[in-house]
Amino acid sequence: MSLKQLAPDQFAELAQRTRAQYEELKARNLNLDLTRGKPSSEQLDFSNALLSLPGTGDYTDNTGADVRNYGNLAGIADIRELWAEALGIDPAHLIAGDSSSLNIMFDLISYAYIWGTNDSPKPWKDEEKVKWICPVPGYDRHFSITEHFGFEMVQVPMTPQGPDMDAVEELVKDPQIKGMWTVPIYGNPTGISFAPEVVDKLAAMDTAAEDFRIVWDNAYAIHTLTDAQADNPDVIALADKHGHPNRFWYMSSSSKITHAGSGVAFFASSKDNLAWYTSHASIRGIGPNKENQLAHARLLGDVQGLHDLMQKHASSLAPKFDAVIAILRERLGAYDVAEWTEPKGGYFISLDVTDGSATRVWELAKEAGIALTKAGASFPHGVDETDTNIRLAPSLPPLEEVRTAMDGVATCVLLACVEATENNAG
Repeated sequence: MSLKQLAPDQFAELAQRTRAQYEELKARNLNLDLTRGKPSSEQLDFSNALLSLPGTGDYTDNTGADVRNYGNLAGIADIRELWAEALGIDPAHLIAGDSSSLNIMFDLISYAYIWGTNDSPKPWKDEEKVKWICPVPGYDRHFSITEHFGFEMVQVPMTPQGPDMDAVEELVKDPQIKGMWTVPIYGNPTGISFAPEVVDKLAAMDTAAEDFRIVWDNAYAIHTLTDAQADNPDVIALADKHGHPNRFWYMSSSSKITHAGSGVAFFASSKDNLAWYTSHASIRGIGPNKENQLAHARLLGDVQGLHDLMQKHASSLAPKFDAVIAILRERLGAYDVAEWTEPKGGYFISLDVTDGSATRVWELAKEAGIALTKAGASFPHGVDETDTNIRLAPSLPPLEEVRTAMDGVATCVLLACVEATENNAG
């Protein structure tokens, strides 16, 4: 039954009970954190062998090159071939870098802004205006990059199949639209994976800007919470088939697979795009940390070793996600005050509450000692016009803390919605 459909006496009883629960919650003096999708200590321990690799006495990659020395901007073949096989792409289209794919994304935007892409008529800094498509809710750090460069961020809603393609196909008729953010598999924060027809449309659509780029941030491609892997299309080959070979800037990373502070980031794209990128990256630096790349290659061994490691992660993460969803269903399901995603992979759950209530939920949780990502964080400039969305990140705390935190969050959601109903009635 919807909260609004309760009889006056039922509503009054619920309001009184919820306020009492909230006072009990505050009295516990909690200090819990569901703000960011960090691996837990248990997950980091899965890859502690990395700290003693590549080992002593053999510092050569499979070409015989000494990884301790300068050079090889593209990264060593050992890790590139393993990762390309895992992603289902041609290793000739893949570069292995240092730990952060965000660094590469920032560099790509920087290079395009200063010098233009290999398809640009002029540098983006010389354009009258640069606009960028931002599916929402989306990844806050993506939006921070385009905000930093002063791009106009144009929102399109996410659907259960991916971004609203009617909106996207209309927007790309504007030559000022230069690009688009995406997290195509187990997205941040929704956990949604793009449907095949959406992927095909993104690869095939005509755009007014000849230098239009899609940042294909495939950070969670193999981050399953189940025994099954998500379908992961080779968008580089798909775009080439549709006559748009340079469309995708494809990102991947091991940072939430091994050690988050010292992973390996990957950039895949067309050979022309890679040549353009390396023409600038080769001036910026001499080469990546190839010792770390070799250590990763030896830790994982092969693609099966990678998937075996991901099953360990799933065994740690899945119970936490199950707990979040079970508590949301039990505490909120009967009142029609919230909706949430139930992802099969990735690191996040997206929670939508009654319009105008998300900020109040965040405030109530903060007062009760539960840190949530700020309401609106998954929108450009941190502004959710409807004030409905909160990103939940249950990966870092131990399972019992996740349960405690989410029971508290459910109380905060109920109280915020009770207050909103009372205010509307008044």
